[in-house]
Amino acid sequence: MILIVLKAQIRPDKRDEWLSGISEYKKNVNSEPGNISFDYHENFEKENEFVIVEVFRDGKAGEDHVGTEHAQNFFPFMSTVVSEKPKINFQNIDGDAWNEMAEVTPQ
Repeated sequence: MILIVLKAQIRPDKRDEWLSGISEYKKNVNSEPGNISFDYHENFEKENEFVIVEVFRDGKAGEDHVGTEHAQNFFPFMSTVVSEKPKINFQNIDGDAWNEMAEVTPQ
């Protein structure tokens, strides 16, 4: 499984453009056969900072993702809306994408 976590600081004047672009990108990535999940969230303690969490079935699915037309279009778009270079955490992990959390059980 491939786990990618990105942090991106978005320019305040580009916020609406970003939200529209990332929403469309999410739909496209989620439609890829090797994608397990793609989510983005705003950090409410740091305005306009977004975290993107991407999970792909395996390395091949991750490579296929980077080669898609929507990814190739999104990367240049992202360059126009960020205020600094995004941070990335890329992990190639053995095992399932999501496991149950042992410490919490619904009551």
